[in-house]
Amino acid sequence: MRNKNQKYDVIVIGGGASGMMAAGRAGERGKSVLLIEKNADVGKKLDITGGGRCNITNAELDKHAFLKNYGKAQQFLYSPLSMFGVQDTFDFFTKRGLPLIVEARKRAFPETQKATDVTRVMKKYLADNGVEILAKTSVQDLRAENGRIVEAITSHGIYSANDFIIATGGLSHPETGSTGDGLKWLLSLGHKVNPATPTIVPIKVREAWAKAQPGVTLSNMKITFFSDGKKAFSKKGGLLFTHFGLSGPLILNSAGAIGQLLSEGDVTATIDMFPDLDFAELEKKLLSAIDANKNKDFKNVLEKIVPAGRLQVPPLPAGLASAVSGLLTLPEPKIKSHSVTKEDRKRLVHILKSAPLTITGLMGLDRAVISDGGVPLTEVDTRTCASLIVPNLYITGDVLHINRPSGGYSLQMCWTTGYVAGSNV
Repeated sequence: MRNKNQKYDVIVIGGGASGMMAAGRAGERGKSVLLIEKNADVGKKLDITGGGRCNITNAELDKHAFLKNYGKAQQFLYSPLSMFGVQDTFDFFTKRGLPLIVEARKRAFPETQKATDVTRVMKKYLADNGVEILAKTSVQDLRAENGRIVEAITSHGIYSANDFIIATGGLSHPETGSTGDGLKWLLSLGHKVNPATPTIVPIKVREAWAKAQPGVTLSNMKITFFSDGKKAFSKKGGLLFTHFGLSGPLILNSAGAIGQLLSEGDVTATIDMFPDLDFAELEKKLLSAIDANKNKDFKNVLEKIVPAGRLQVPPLPAGLASAVSGLLTLPEPKIKSHSVTKEDRKRLVHILKSAPLTITGLMGLDRAVISDGGVPLTEVDTRTCASLIVPNLYITGDVLHINRPSGGYSLQMCWTTGYVAGSNV
């Protein structure tokens, strides 16, 4: 570590994905770079992303199709993505000995399936390009003179530089140190900061039947959301029941829209557990299961709605079958199949096609995979990631206010904005 009185070309604050990319790229250009990280090592959040597998990017190579996933932000992102896009991410990691594989929904992962290997590649990128790392060090303030940042005041002393990059991340996963420090400094420097909301997060429901099935999954179902009784939108896919409500990729990627609906009124939902069957077909399937199991408990028969003919219909998970049986409120808890009336059967089909839910809210930032919030893109020159308020400040990654779904879109913006900032400091 050089003398604190010596000035660096660049100080990067935050050792996450975008911070490491920015620092490594600046060093690659011959800049003297200091990377300050509050944790004991860089890449802590990266190590746990994607369930420890690290969804590095999304393999959508059509730039226009890719950018449609960023909503209103897409108009600002064409230029940075042209400098460092999806193919560049593939090339970056492949050239460094970490080839990627593409899975469902075009999600790209390291071939090793280990997030720690992604962090390892980034650490080597820093080392190869002479980046100095100051770990276990919190930045307490950024001191400005004449509208420019001159010093970073840290728990281990004061460091100065010509340019500064804030890459401190958003508010998701606070256990990794993402506590929104960078947003506070940006406010004090004159930037606007949109409040953070958990945009990719599980949802809470009121109904006990749903919360009584933690860990149970439905791999193919359709969920429809209603706002004050009017249909808002539907989605098909997988669903995970939890002790507080619902999760899984489909729910996580709908959370932003659900949050908007909640701000406007009451939100309810219905689950169609057999979206590939209409009412009559499902009733026929149910009758077939009853006839084959007349003397068995009816709730056990629900687990036997099995494939028949060309139409493949998976059985209900055991826990969910029991919950559906409870929703039906039959007069006897262990009623035999042959005693189920025609009216009960029709009510059951209605439940299987539209199980009711009341959405009570989103889980908090501590449960969020990704949060939005941060500096609006109207205050950043996205061609360089330079602040339009502070001349020698660059802003990257989750500090920028960019809504995006899960599936590799968040990390790609970290790689992209980090590379662009590192190329322009």
